[in-house]
Amino acid sequence: MSHRIAFLASDAPAAQTALATLTALYGNHPLPGATHIVALGGDGFMLQTLHKTQSRDLPVYGMNCGTIGFLMNAYGIDNLHQRLEEAEETVVNPLTMRAETADGGVEYGLAINEISMLRSGPQAAKLRISVDGRVRMEELVCDGALVATPAGSTAYNYSAHGPIVPIGSDVLALTAIAAFRPRRWRGALLPKSAVVRFDVLEAEKRPVRADADSISVPNVLAVEIRLDPKIRHRILFDEGHGLEERLLREQFA
Repeated sequence: MSHRIAFLASDAPAAQTALATLTALYGNHPLPGATHIVALGGDGFMLQTLHKTQSRDLPVYGMNCGTIGFLMNAYGIDNLHQRLEEAEETVVNPLTMRAETADGGVEYGLAINEISMLRSGPQAAKLRISVDGRVRMEELVCDGALVATPAGSTAYNYSAHGPIVPIGSDVLALTAIAAFRPRRWRGALLPKSAVVRFDVLEAEKRPVRADADSISVPNVLAVEIRLDPKIRHRILFDEGHGLEERLLREQFA
């Protein structure tokens, strides 16, 4: 089966070389009317592509021309139409962020991997954590905290010693980053319908920023995070190398 492929590439030299090679072999269809998107780069570019094209409801197939490539497939120039035809599709929903800032503003963001609260100064952050309107932790003294989707649970969340969450599970990971008090508290697993709120305590003395993938909001006072089931990102993986299999392999590495 022939597919109308729109190739998108990062600015990295390897990705630009791959773009020229694949375009010569398969053409490069404009996004309007394309059946598939092929993203050439690393995981960061894959996230950018998913955000940029989310309104088009097209499957996105990544080819690794970067350094990490957890969301990417191996780069290869042969049999691309067949690879797309046989690929496994995983649908992921992003997190939404509503951040109230010290200057009285409100900022919004979307994140496929995680939304994190990170200290911006030399002193540890102090955060109050509420879930569905109920305070669950009056004070967490830490370098930060994050909420991760299953798709993002192997990224920053895993580096912060958070759990790997299986794809298809109806949970989010709430993970502390270098918690000081309670010292051994690492986080919780929450239902995917949960609304998580972080309130920054002593915000002037202990400034905090909020990061949603590539969006960074400084000097936040409070952040609300929830999953948005209405937004669907369709990611394609080579047969036998889907995201669920990758998450399982990561746990036994």
